[in-house]
Amino acid sequence: MCNSAPAGAHATDHCYSLAAMHRSRLVGILIDTPAAQVGTEVDFWSAALGAQSYPAPGEEQYTVLVGAAAGLITVVQAVDDAPRYHVDIETDDLAAEVARLTALGAEPVARWQDAHTLRSPGGHMLCVVPVHSDPETFAASARTWP
Repeated sequence: MCNSAPAGAHATDHCYSLAAMHRSRLVGILIDTPAAQVGTEVDFWSAALGAQSYPAPGEEQYTVLVGAAAGLITVVQAVDDAPRYHVDIETDDLAAEVARLTALGAEPVARWQDAHTLRSPGGHMLCVVPVHSDPETFAASARTWP
């Protein structure tokens, strides 16, 4: 017997297995900045986007830009690398989401704590992270994948 497609899922001709489903959503835009330039970069982006900034408690490499992009976390991240942007995708099943994205052509790059860094087929960086948003926001905006 087949389960019907859940809300947020893409309906197809195949059956859905509740045990195999997971959810994910775009949660953040990160502005990766060489550590020596973070202060200047935070000042620039705060002014450019009209956002207040504050250091993330317990995570000194992150400075949050409050309200910079509606519905998304926007962060300046200190890195030991070249400047770039990357996105974070939050999920309730890290292994399933990494497998889904690699099946679409992403390549694993690194892993740090619970974050999996991938490179998209076009060369863009993204991280797959555990759910960070509140449960209601995640439930309302995450897509469900078979």
